[in-house]
Amino acid sequence: MSPTVFREKGYKFYFLSNEEERIHVHVSCEDGEAKFWIEPIILSTLTTD
Repeated sequence: MSPTVFREKGYKFYFLSNEEERIHVHVSCEDGEAKFWIEPIILSTLTTD
């Protein structure tokens, strides 16, 4: 199931139920599609020389 959240200027924003734990949204248009994470896990590394 993929409920559409929003449509604007040829873009469709939707999510897939039970796809994965991290919160994200899919965006599609006639040129392709992308996946954007809303709450990404970020690993920050500090290096010194």
